[in-house]
Amino acid sequence: MYCSSPRASRTRVLGLSVLAVLALTVHGGPVRAASGPAPYLDPRLSVGDRVDDLLDRMSLADKLGQMTQPERRYVTPEEVTRYRIGSVLSSGGSAPSPNTPRNWADMYDGLQRAALAAPLRVPMMYGVDAVHGHNNVAGATIFPHDIGLGAARDPSLVRRIGAATAAEMTGTGVDWDFAPCVCVVRDDRWGRTYESFGEVPELPAAMTTLIDGLQGDELGGPASVLATAKHYLGDGGTESGDDRGDTRIPERELRAVHLPPFRAAVKRGVGSVMVSYSSWNGLKMHRNKYLISDVLKRELGFTGFVVSDYNGIDQIDGKRGFTKDEVAAAVNAGIDMVMVPAEWRRFIDYLRDAVKDGTVPMSRVDDANRRILTRKFQLGLFERPMADRAYLKAVGSAEHRALARRAVARSQVLLKNAGGVLPLDDDDRVFVAGRSADDIGMQSGGWTVSWQGAPGPTTKGTTILQGIREVADPSATVTYSRDGTGIDGSYDAAIAVVGEKPYAEYHGDLTTDMGLDGADRKTIDRLRASGVPVVVVLVSGRPLDIAPELPKWNALVEAWLPGSEGAGVADVLYGSTAPTGRLPVTWMRSASQQPINKGDGKKPLFPFGYGLTYD
Repeated sequence: MYCSSPRASRTRVLGLSVLAVLALTVHGGPVRAASGPAPYLDPRLSVGDRVDDLLDRMSLADKLGQMTQPERRYVTPEEVTRYRIGSVLSSGGSAPSPNTPRNWADMYDGLQRAALAAPLRVPMMYGVDAVHGHNNVAGATIFPHDIGLGAARDPSLVRRIGAATAAEMTGTGVDWDFAPCVCVVRDDRWGRTYESFGEVPELPAAMTTLIDGLQGDELGGPASVLATAKHYLGDGGTESGDDRGDTRIPERELRAVHLPPFRAAVKRGVGSVMVSYSSWNGLKMHRNKYLISDVLKRELGFTGFVVSDYNGIDQIDGKRGFTKDEVAAAVNAGIDMVMVPAEWRRFIDYLRDAVKDGTVPMSRVDDANRRILTRKFQLGLFERPMADRAYLKAVGSAEHRALARRAVARSQVLLKNAGGVLPLDDDDRVFVAGRSADDIGMQSGGWTVSWQGAPGPTTKGTTILQGIREVADPSATVTYSRDGTGIDGSYDAAIAVVGEKPYAEYHGDLTTDMGLDGADRKTIDRLRASGVPVVVVLVSGRPLDIAPELPKWNALVEAWLPGSEGAGVADVLYGSTAPTGRLPVTWMRSASQQPINKGDGKKPLFPFGYGLTYD
């Protein structure tokens, strides 16, 4: 993994001296006494003492600003200063133009300078959904989505991926990651299936090592960013896989299936928890005080802060937009920071009114601020507020791409291998087809540079076709035709790389067909007509309904959504890495079986944990 100077690099150390000097008088508001700096600016004091001192100095406006998170497109630096904004986010695809790592750092530093220009000079945090690498940044390393890492079943590998992601984020200044998703997927029709590590709680719980990688041995260390366990609670169990639907199960099942990964995340010291859009037995999670305040904060002992999802409070009453009552309900339920991308000024007004009329106790506002400020102090933002550009060279580095390639290879699941057609020989004549064979966007899936992802050369990397050509002997024949036309019987094998188009939450929900699309089936049929053995490589975020087609294929490899390093797929196809991946979800015999999970008595096509190798 890329390694550089500690986070306390010269860039960030200079931030401390600037902070101390400019803290004398900013906007006419002195924050230090004549005898010396304000205690909260003194890094020698304990975090608790610093938080106490800062809270005593904060006005209601200061505190409301800390609880508010606008989207970068809807807030100006001047507004960050005026409203004491505590955090800004980039939603999926929201990036500076041009989208380069250095421009991200420039954007971050500009907003951070604006935050530090407020009277108390409280630094902001910047949040992104870096869910499989620093995936909003063009050129960053894109790792396999979580479902592939669940197939790899390697917590130490996941920790290294977290550390690599944190290093790439640190170079751009971004210090808060809305990951990992520790949901337990129970219905593969759900559009977030690939964001889950698997269908049993033990898998996501084991993969909370991503938190260790992101946050480091302790917050504030070299390349340490804040992690977020999401989406609390039960989002993977909604009826019919509805992304914003209702999880209708008894509390005993909620605790047995969906709560354990959050318990594991809290034990690892996760800095924040994000609330789910979904409901539990008809009650929206964004107003569920019992699960947020009583279970998460008191029972599990979570000491970090709780953040809403994007416009999550808008949906509490089922009507478009949010009201003062919804704001009060969310904050009183225990949400500490509210993601209000565009209407953040209205949120501040509503929350101020709710505090003044007693609907939201001041103690609740103080508790929220204490939790937020504690993490900011622990991250070292008061001493080192600016981007650490020494880490810019980590973005998309050769080391990180090599790590991603290993992760891709470890995630491949060999589901069928009739006649031992795999592994291929280095000098085999191979015909490659399929719309996912030579397409970075298709193999990376959603949450890649844009929210829903897109086909095409959306970022840098190695396609599966390029990987095959790299791994095969230089003298070997590797022919490519996107739709399979042109093949004849002279080839030793044909590889069809097919599957799903990119998608993300909500838009990715399926209600009917879960099979291959017609173009993919026609491509495979053309290959089969040649009489050449056909290897199907599925690029998908979930199991697909392929049982009727499977007898016609000689081999089947589930590649999931491998990300930017397609050579890892080729490593398995050619046997330089043996397939060791095992299914993190049960593979349905037909879509009509959904939901289907381990132990439910339904007969699957492939059971949870299934996976062949070459031995």
